[in-house]
Amino acid sequence: MKLALYLPNFRDQVTVKELEDLTALAESLDFDSVWTLDRIVVPEASDQAKLQHPFGMMEQFPKALPVSARGQWLHGMPLIPWLAAKTSRLRIGMSIIDTPYRAPGVLAGELATVDHLSNGRLNVGLGSGWMPEEFAAASAAHIFPKRHQHVRETIEVLQGIWTNELFEYHGEFADFESCGFGAKPLQKPCPPIYFSGLKDPKRSARRIAKYGLAGWIGIQDTPQEIVRWRSEIQRELDALGSGRSLDDGFDMCSMIWFTITDEPTDQTPNGKLSNLLVGTAAQITDNLKRFKDAGMNMPLLWPPFSGVPVSKTLDDMKRLVEEIMPKVNAS
Repeated sequence: MKLALYLPNFRDQVTVKELEDLTALAESLDFDSVWTLDRIVVPEASDQAKLQHPFGMMEQFPKALPVSARGQWLHGMPLIPWLAAKTSRLRIGMSIIDTPYRAPGVLAGELATVDHLSNGRLNVGLGSGWMPEEFAAASAAHIFPKRHQHVRETIEVLQGIWTNELFEYHGEFADFESCGFGAKPLQKPCPPIYFSGLKDPKRSARRIAKYGLAGWIGIQDTPQEIVRWRSEIQRELDALGSGRSLDDGFDMCSMIWFTITDEPTDQTPNGKLSNLLVGTAAQITDNLKRFKDAGMNMPLLWPPFSGVPVSKTLDDMKRLVEEIMPKVNAS
């Protein structure tokens, strides 16, 4: 099982030094990767729990974000080249890039440059976004009803630009004649693309099968849900005759809140609100073993939005590697 750190750049208060300390420790502990969070705005309506949809369009969550509209959080995209300069071994990425906020051709060229800055360590996480208010703030309100199509076109443009000397594309959201976009990524044939699909496993499966994606990223998934997602995706792959197996080089991931507590936490299943990796060292060990058995090979460890200082997360990361993972890997 590989370990990934989901940086807490989306908090009411966070400093560059805190993100730097977390990243440096992740590298020293031989984590696989570090990821930032994509957020463009926090609408003021969120403070009154009056967003159009609950967080992630998941009904268990409130119609509010866990960060105030006046919060001093840091944007995820500019942090990626910064992470390239601050690290030498960690893979880097953003979970996930909401494609409707970026022009596909521009995104392709910029990510190729970041792959050079990182010496070929870029992961690319893609998704559609879910918040109409954020689409409006990004001048992309017209894309919201067709956001999944925008993701599809973006994947095709990224892969086309990255693997061809010249490339042209004629779609609804990207329409251009033959062009060169500068340096190709160092990674061949291209940086690995991860897809986030929180609502529709069949759509995820079709994308992974068609475009040869490298991994799938969920949020707060239980071991049972990981089993379901894997079976859906593998079934679609088999139906398409792709010959690809999820047991061969595919990363099954989920963003999961992570804190080691002194006292046991309630582990009663409660959907996306379950304490999956919030609990004592023993509880977290048991749950990571269940995730491993379910086929999740890379948890994205997500420090809570509030209430847990970075100093505590640094200590928890050390305990995870030194005390917990040897037991998980031995199982």
